[in-house]
Amino acid sequence: MSAGGDTPLETGANGGGESRRQQLLEAAAHRFAVRGYEGTSIRDIARDVGMLPGSVYYHFRSKEELLLAVHRQGVEHVMASVKRALVGAGREPWDRLTAAAAGHLEALLGDNPFGPVITAQFIRSFGEPLRGSLIAQRDEYEAFFEGFLDDLPLPPETDRQLFRLALLGSLNWTRNWYRPGGKQPAELARHIVRMFRNPLGQ
Repeated sequence: MSAGGDTPLETGANGGGESRRQQLLEAAAHRFAVRGYEGTSIRDIARDVGMLPGSVYYHFRSKEELLLAVHRQGVEHVMASVKRALVGAGREPWDRLTAAAAGHLEALLGDNPFGPVITAQFIRSFGEPLRGSLIAQRDEYEAFFEGFLDDLPLPPETDRQLFRLALLGSLNWTRNWYRPGGKQPAELARHIVRMFRNPLGQ
């Protein structure tokens, strides 16, 4: 593709600019997941989408800004997946939590490039203030997810914060061992929530 296709004059109201921005986000997410943030250059990402490196800065002022946009889209992708999973879930708190967990895993384990870049393992590799900005984005989602635990009929002595952290930790850790072809994400979610609800099956 020629450089002319990446100029501001050709990325305006016709939607081309937004399309190119999305291509950059997906290419960057894939590169960050495979090679890491430090192992990825703007030149790598530009080459993946057939763009000149300098043209990337029309869409993002810096590599850090690109990372934050990638992570933001990953968080929004998970939130949208949870909202879709809640359709028809009813009002029973455990049913809603199970649906939310299923939506979470569908996004995290699905065929999209954003799952790996929203995990705690990925975020942990950054120093401040970048790590703080990434955690703030993730905290928005965790506050959203926490709403599904508020109405659970848990024993009075349950530490609800630890319950939430343990459940989200279990869901997120599936990325380390899940292999396509096994249990589907929704089925995994049902099993995980069931173990938290009735761990010994008694």
